Amino acid sequence: MQLIDIGVNLTNSSFHDRQSEVVERAREAGVVQMLLTGTSLQVSEQALELCHGLDETGQTLFATAGIHPHDANSWNADSERQLRQLLTQPRVRAVGECGLDFNRDFSPRPLQEKALEAQLTLAAALQLPVFLHERDASARLLDILKAFRDQLPAAVVHCFTGERQALFAYLDLDLHIGITGWICDERRGTHLHGLVGNIPEGRLMLESDAPYLLPRTLRPKPKSGRNEPAFLPAVLHEVARHRGETAEHTAAHTTACARAFFDLPEVS
Repeated sequence: MQLIDIGVNLTNSSFHDRQSEVVERAREAGVVQMLLTGTSLQVSEQALELCHGLDETGQTLFATAGIHPHDANSWNADSERQLRQLLTQPRVRAVGECGLDFNRDFSPRPLQEKALEAQLTLAAALQLPVFLHERDASARLLDILKAFRDQLPAAVVHCFTGERQALFAYLDLDLHIGITGWICDERRGTHLHGLVGNIPEGRLMLESDAPYLLPRTLRPKPKSGRNEPAFLPAVLHEVARHRGETAEHTAAHTTACARAFFDLPEVS
């Protein structure tokens, strides 16, 4: 089985000097392609550098570039120019991680909305898909997206953890959905068990969000407590179980979906 991990925070300090090992372990586990997440201009540049440094063939590692809502207060007159330049790089396949986070509110909400709208405008102009973050802000995110949706080629709500109403509203807006190890968490993710089967084939993708969200179903658990793309099969099996599918079938359609969404090359 081939898997694609659409969200890896490989720039995180917990992976320092271990990135090549992480990528190799992922390949051994069947994760044939990965999208490294950009959460600020600096992190987006670092993700792009890792793509070039760890994958000379240009077949395995790709990146997103954007400004996370936590960093929205950093958006200024020069941010658009810098981000546009990053988005023209061949390895960069989506705008983001961008969106709204009304849970932690690390940036004021008006600034979050301003940065999101600016990035959606860029995505529409460059005809790139969007990698979205949302926490406790689904209604407002939907309001903003509705004004842009017809101009965007595609958008995915990454690490979906919401309820039924939010899921169906996102699907009605023709958005894709990313599922992480949250679904493996018996303390807070069990509501996803009954929802994941409602996501149509062609709209569902898998992600680790490493080093976060270590699947709690994983046995044995890594001593580090750190998640890796190599553990994505644990997410696959949990998703497949609650969709009533074989792991092979779920792997096939989620991988095909990710490959089409991010315009990734085939891997033999």
